[in-house]
Amino acid sequence: MAEYQYNPFRPAETPARLHLLFWGKEACSPGHAVGPGVRDVYKIHFVHDGKGKVRVGGQTYSLVAGQGFLIVPNVVYYYEADEAEPWTYSWIGFAGTDVAALLERTVITADRPVFTMDKKTMPALYEQLTLSSTASVARDLRLQAHFYEFLAAWIEISAKVSSAAALPGRQEEYVHRTLECLRSHYSDNISIEQIAESLGLDRKYLSAIFKKALDVPPMQYLLRYRMDKACELLGGGTLTVGEVARSVGYRDPLLFSRMFHKVKGVSPSVYRANATKTDINP
Repeated sequence: MAEYQYNPFRPAETPARLHLLFWGKEACSPGHAVGPGVRDVYKIHFVHDGKGKVRVGGQTYSLVAGQGFLIVPNVVYYYEADEAEPWTYSWIGFAGTDVAALLERTVITADRPVFTMDKKTMPALYEQLTLSSTASVARDLRLQAHFYEFLAAWIEISAKVSSAAALPGRQEEYVHRTLECLRSHYSDNISIEQIAESLGLDRKYLSAIFKKALDVPPMQYLLRYRMDKACELLGGGTLTVGEVARSVGYRDPLLFSRMFHKVKGVSPSVYRANATKTDINP
């Protein structure tokens, strides 16, 4: 674990309106747990990799990469890394008289602390702060600049994505849009990373909610969808196996044949022959 403190000069009689206190990062061991306990400052964790859970107010939340959670002062929290895929997370601690007002601009509360974070600001925040902490002249300004940039992104994403996520069906909308993209671009070299980026989500988070909804990972769904389309084309009897392969997103006919056999249990040629016989002899 690595944690850095930030203690700029400030007159004691002047309360900080919004003040970065510390930041850190840790690759947790399996089952690593914190709490139950309270903090006297605000603290945000962002999950870079792996999985874990957070318990607050009688509710337990499961988190994956791309999600984060807020700790509010004087509220009891417990969080624990997954035993099989322990998370790596980074965090920042902050305080100030303006924090409560900032939280009012989001839907994040003490008992609803989980949010989906953007992929640009938070993942690199630890490194940016650590690098800027070595500045000799404008250290305080550089650190505060990164801190404010993060808060702006956090408020924007939590107000837009988290508020919608609190409504019934928001995750279903993500799944629906992913399905539309997969079905519209099955003949292209599409990836879940591209879809997640277009939605402003983390790849692992999108994969998790897709699998939860359909009981199959998105790329496995794409494979099956491609093979169903291939069956339609093969049944037509006018295209070669190579033409069918390219029509459903495979440049290599041999790879297509292997994947088709894996999904359908027969080769494309055998499937086409059987389909032709069925058409002739219903």
